[in-house]
Amino acid sequence: MEVIENKLLRATINPKGAELSGLFNKKEELEYLWNGDPAFWGKQSPVLFPIVGTLKGNSYLYKGKSYQLPRHGFARDRSFEVEKRAGDSKLFLLKSDMETQKVYPFDFEFRIRYALEENKLIVSYEIKNSGEDDFYFSVGGHPAFKLPLVDNTAYEDYYLEFEQNENAGRWPISGDGLIEKEPISVLNETNILPISKQLFAKDALVFKYLNSSFVKLKSDKTPRGLTFHFPGFPFLGIWAAKGADFICIEPWCGIADTVDSDQQLVNKEGIILLKNAEEFKRSWSVELY
Repeated sequence: MEVIENKLLRATINPKGAELSGLFNKKEELEYLWNGDPAFWGKQSPVLFPIVGTLKGNSYLYKGKSYQLPRHGFARDRSFEVEKRAGDSKLFLLKSDMETQKVYPFDFEFRIRYALEENKLIVSYEIKNSGEDDFYFSVGGHPAFKLPLVDNTAYEDYYLEFEQNENAGRWPISGDGLIEKEPISVLNETNILPISKQLFAKDALVFKYLNSSFVKLKSDKTPRGLTFHFPGFPFLGIWAAKGADFICIEPWCGIADTVDSDQQLVNKEGIILLKNAEEFKRSWSVELY
């Protein structure tokens, strides 16, 4: 495990998948990240790359050839190199190789930077097209925060408070993990979303193009909570495994295939194109209090 820390926070990162595995508030002596109990969901904060969500038939078409990719891609199962180390930041690197080329015929360099600033963790995705051809990809985060955060509070005591009032529906997910054609009303001129385990009975809440660039996880029964910033991410997922004591706040540049997808990678909703030597960067962050 790799550790970064400052006076207020300590973050632990597993080089496998460059996955955040701990986020500890030193001042409050409080762990904020889900513990990864495999009885419910064995992950804690997997990185989603080079796709987000599920492909129709778990496959895509590119230049007339069919390729197979599992849900959320392969980065979460690959070992990252630690390229740079500092006390309060670390940079992880994954490069394309013969194995990735079999399922994803592109040359890339994918860096993930973890950095601490006061009571904030900043996670940056830095992606470069290292090949001659066009490069198509999606990327996203999947951090799981434990809930309830503190003793003497319950799961249902917490709520999400968005930066702005939203008038947004959730996009339902089919039994095959694909995005349905029509949204279902959830947020109606409000910035408050009460949290309950029943909320995730039909999988994640998937939102597109919200007005807000941050959301707060709060409870009126404790001052402990967090603010999650996701500027520049067009999609947001909110999810928890059935019966589990956590909530995922997932910033996405990319989304699962739609139920009527033609499976052509270049036509995929949310897909990002980089030309030769072009680079892409997005960051999300979480403030703990």
